[in-house]
Amino acid sequence: MLPLVEQEMKEVLNARGGASSDLFYQMLHYHMGWLDEELNSTSSNGGKRIRPVLSLLCAAAVGGSWHNALPAAAAIELLHNFTLIHDDIQDASPTRRGRPTVWKLWGIPQAINTGDCMFALAHTALYRLEQHDVPADIVVRAAQRFDDTCLALTLGQYRDMNFETQMHVSVDDYLEMIGGKTAALLALCGELGALVAGADDNTVAHYASFARDLGVAFQVMDDILGIWGDEDAIGKSAATDIEARKKSLPVLYGLERSAELQDLYATPDNHEGFVADVVQLLNEASAHEFAHEQAEKYSQSALNHLQAARPSGEAAVALRELADKLLTRHY
Repeated sequence: MLPLVEQEMKEVLNARGGASSDLFYQMLHYHMGWLDEELNSTSSNGGKRIRPVLSLLCAAAVGGSWHNALPAAAAIELLHNFTLIHDDIQDASPTRRGRPTVWKLWGIPQAINTGDCMFALAHTALYRLEQHDVPADIVVRAAQRFDDTCLALTLGQYRDMNFETQMHVSVDDYLEMIGGKTAALLALCGELGALVAGADDNTVAHYASFARDLGVAFQVMDDILGIWGDEDAIGKSAATDIEARKKSLPVLYGLERSAELQDLYATPDNHEGFVADVVQLLNEASAHEFAHEQAEKYSQSALNHLQAARPSGEAAVALRELADKLLTRHY
């Protein structure tokens, strides 16, 4: 599947022929992991491509041709990468996947324009469904849901950035926010995969809900790992999120229940032992247990929707394996 997804995206992003020598396209190709910092070909920094694989598996699981869903899978991955280019600017992140970000190499104005180009080309990719014998009414419906998701992503990003300056953010606010960021795009993967493959509305809805709840559970698991995770397994210090005062689910739950933690977070600087003090207060507030319960809740809901969708064939097995891989990471 993945080689064909890469081929589809490269055709959309003009990675063949003379255009690939133009810096305008090279910035896109660099971000996608096809070029290194010297703009030479490479293939080691493209990310896991979980979203397009999920979409294609959903298409196959309903009995359709996953080949016909390739443009939708490519469009989703390009949309995801558009958000990453702009996220890196908004978060002032100098690196992604161990390499300098686009803005760090070519400046913020060019990076904004590169992201805008990626956004436009994501739509171009989606319209290639017509070349794969997908009925016009399904293409239009897919495009509408694609744009609905774009709006959800920007709203989720707005809330995420806005939370950084808010002292009081509720657990419900946070769950709504990740529903518009991580989960909304995964929901689109399940929805478009099933839709393009010709599934009925009820089945499409189950695949969308399966992927959405999978996304929420994945983010909650990530929040847990960011505080209590095995540093060797997650590849970063488990203190990083707390040192940055990231408003993750366990922290927000703890803040709602601990005046001492509220006072600690109200101080302007991190004192020596800050991380240990925060973790202790989170443990006293049972924040780990609450977050784990939420992860289990959304994980089970995702699996229930997958079962209700009645996936078939090898794709059904692969979907369950993918869900298990995403939901069972090291603590």
